Amino acid sequence: MVTLYHYIHCPFCVRVRLALGFLKINYQSKVLPYHDEKTPLALTNIKMLPIITKADGTHMNESLDIIQNLDANDILSFKHLNAQTIESLGKMLNSLGSPIHSLCMPYWVYTKEFDEKSRHYFQSKKEKKRGLFRNLILNKDKYLNQLIPLLEEVENKLIPYYESERLSIKDIMLASHLWGLYIFPEFQFSIKINTYLQEIKKQCQFEYHEDFWSEN
Repeated sequence: MVTLYHYIHCPFCVRVRLALGFLKINYQSKVLPYHDEKTPLALTNIKMLPIITKADGTHMNESLDIIQNLDANDILSFKHLNAQTIESLGKMLNSLGSPIHSLCMPYWVYTKEFDEKSRHYFQSKKEKKRGLFRNLILNKDKYLNQLIPLLEEVENKLIPYYESERLSIKDIMLASHLWGLYIFPEFQFSIKINTYLQEIKKQCQFEYHEDFWSEN
């Protein structure tokens, strides 16, 4: 059985959870405290999640490498992506990720994923890059103004999936970034994007704050 080491809030970890659900691969969930440096270093020599351990004892990180390795039959149409498409997707996700993270990090840190020690570690680390969490909250309108036109662009490309009539790796990549916004109390997705995300949730057997606690 595959073992997945992951964080809950992390969109790159969510990618792998969505893919595992869609591909109907049973896995054991190992949620690590954010301050746990020892475990990922022991597995892959770098503090970066997600990590999977396969049945043969080998370890992998890098979310897209993990998904491509697990999707042996290319059900998610990974092989149809060329370098230009991957680069374009990456730029789009970076543009989305910046305001999403600034809006959501101050709220993620108070979910049940974090205890006092991991919360302090996470907040201290992220504030070095983004500034004080309390200032992120005060500047929420700036981040929302950045986000709204980006989401309008996304919505225009849902047919009903992202640039496609069927779910693909592009949807896994996109949905994993958008999902964290459900925690932000002053934001509401459009009906179309919410419907899109709920359909992905159904097809990927995904529960953002519930399924990670169980041993699958």
